[in-house]
Amino acid sequence: MQGLIIFILLSCILILTPPLSSCARLLLSLAAGDTFNVIHYGAVGNGKTDDSQSFLKAWEDVCGASEGTPTLEIPNGMTFMLSPVAFKGPCKTNSVHVLLQGTIVAPSRDAWNGNDKWIQFSEIDGLIIDGGGLIDGQGSSWWQDCHSNCKRPTALHINDCHGSRLTGIRHLNSAKNHISIASCTDFYISDLEITAPGESPNTDGIDISRSTSITIEKSKIGTGDDCIAINGGTSNIKINQVTCGPGHGISIGSLGEDGSYDTVEEVYVRGCTFKGCQNGARIKTWAGGAGYARKITFEDITLEDSQHPIIIDQFYSSHDGTQGPSKGSSVAVSDVTYRDVRGTSADDEAIIFNCSEESCKNIVMDQIDITSSVPGKDAHAVCKNAEGTATSTVPSVPCLSD
Repeated sequence: MQGLIIFILLSCILILTPPLSSCARLLLSLAAGDTFNVIHYGAVGNGKTDDSQSFLKAWEDVCGASEGTPTLEIPNGMTFMLSPVAFKGPCKTNSVHVLLQGTIVAPSRDAWNGNDKWIQFSEIDGLIIDGGGLIDGQGSSWWQDCHSNCKRPTALHINDCHGSRLTGIRHLNSAKNHISIASCTDFYISDLEITAPGESPNTDGIDISRSTSITIEKSKIGTGDDCIAINGGTSNIKINQVTCGPGHGISIGSLGEDGSYDTVEEVYVRGCTFKGCQNGARIKTWAGGAGYARKITFEDITLEDSQHPIIIDQFYSSHDGTQGPSKGSSVAVSDVTYRDVRGTSADDEAIIFNCSEESCKNIVMDQIDITSSVPGKDAHAVCKNAEGTATSTVPSVPCLSD
C-alpha cells in the first residue's frame, strides 16, 4: 500500500492539471484508512441496551488495522449505553481515529462493580477523538448520596497516550471528574464543552497528572470543582482562551498530599475568563508535602464576579474537611507571574497569598485591576510570607514591594 501511495503521489505531481485535486482526494482516502462503524458490530444505539461488547469488537479491528488511520465510528442520531469499558493499545498504525458523533451514556449505578473509571483509552499513540458528540455521565444519582463515602468513576480516562488530540466533544454530568489525562505527552485539547451543576461534588473538568507538553484551548468548562486541575509530575502546560464558570478556577494542585513529593513547572495560562467561580487563578499545596510549583504565569485574565480571583494556599484542606499537619508546606512555590488580570471579585479578599514559613518567592504582579462586585465594598489583598514585586496593582499587596 505504501508503494501505491508513493506512485500516485508522483503521478499527481507530474500531472499539473485540474485532475490534481482528484489525485489529492484519492491520496487522502488511502491515507485515512478503513472505517469501523459500531452498528456493524451489533451495537443497538437505543440508550438502554448495553453496547459495550459491540464497541470492543469494533475496537479490536480498529486497533489491529495495519494501514492509514483507521476510524472507530460512533454514528450521529443514536444513543449508546456503555458499561465501564477499556480501549487498549498499542495499535498497529501510528494513529487511530475515534469519530464520536452520537451520544454515549453511562449505565445505572448497579452496573459499576467498583470500577473507578468509565471510558478508558490507554497506550495508544496518535489517538484522535473528535466528531461533536456527547458523553453523558448521568452523575446526578451519585451526587445525591455519594460525596466522599463511595467510589465514583471518572468519565473519560486517557493514560499513556502520546501525540494525541481530543477536540470538539461535549461532556455532561460526570459522576466525578469528566476528563483525566495521565502519563501523556504532546497532547492537544480544544473546543470542548464540559458542563455540570455548580454544586455537583468533585466534578473537575480536566485533570492532568504526570504529563508534559499539554495544550488546552478554546473551551468552555462549567462544573462543581476545578475547571482544570494541574497535578504532580506535570510540566509545559499551555492553557489558552478557556472560559471557566461555575467552578473552582484553574488550579495548580493540590500538591503534597499525605507528605508526597510533587512537582509542577512551566505552566502558561493566557486569555482565559472566570465567570462566577469560587476561585480563579489558584495554587494549592498541602502542609507537610514536598516538591515545587514554579515558572507559572497567569496573563490576560478576565474576571466576572468570581470569589478569590488570585490565591496561593499552602495550607490546603480537602472538601471533606481533612487537613494536613499544622506546619506549613515544604512544597516550594516560586517564579509565579500574574499580568494583566482585571475584573470583579465577589469576595472582599480578592488576592490571597497564604504561604508557609519558607515563603512563596519571586511573585510578580503587573497591571492588576480587581474591584469588588458588591456595591459599596472595596476589594483588598491578604498576604502572608510572600516575596516579590507588584507594579500597577489594585488592590495593593502589602508584602510585595513596588
